[in-house]
Amino acid sequence: MLRRSTIMILALSLSLGWTSETIAQVSDPSESSEYLIKAGFIYNFAKFVEWPSGAFAEPDSPIVIGVLGTDPFGTILDRIVEDKKIGSRGFVVKRLKWGKDLRDLKECKILFVSSSEKPHIDDFLQMVKGLPILTVGETPGFAERGGMIRFTLEDNRVRFEVNVEAARQAELSISSRLLTLARIISPSAASARKPG
Repeated sequence: MLRRSTIMILALSLSLGWTSETIAQVSDPSESSEYLIKAGFIYNFAKFVEWPSGAFAEPDSPIVIGVLGTDPFGTILDRIVEDKKIGSRGFVVKRLKWGKDLRDLKECKILFVSSSEKPHIDDFLQMVKGLPILTVGETPGFAERGGMIRFTLEDNRVRFEVNVEAARQAELSISSRLLTLARIISPSAASARKPG
């Protein structure tokens, strides 16, 4: 199983341009391969998304990745982004709780919404609608309800779908290279489906 996961990560890394040291840093057999892959995707999302010019306070402000709710990554996400930079921007990972740290949401440029937050998803998505925050989740219906990227599992493989319209409303530009790997949720499909 671990060998298969390593092969999947290697194939994914080649398609998205990961470095070999990233793979070497996270080849710990005790870590969940699913969340290792999801953490790698989150890091790579930052490479393939452009934020509006006013989204960052300074040219070297870090890319803050927030994890809202129960953290399924443990230390994996921290280690994936440790010492990494995109241009002059490093990374900071923050853990947030519903109702307590919501004022800190505006600092985030990428926000992973844990499945533990399912009861609050509609409220949360309404709060951040239009803000330059790349919202990423794994709860069924996340992208249809206004989230930007939703992880799915298909045949034990991590895939993702993108709500391009939600990203556009937040003035985020997602690279076509990333979109070719995604299942696109069209605005008509997103509005036609009811929250579940």
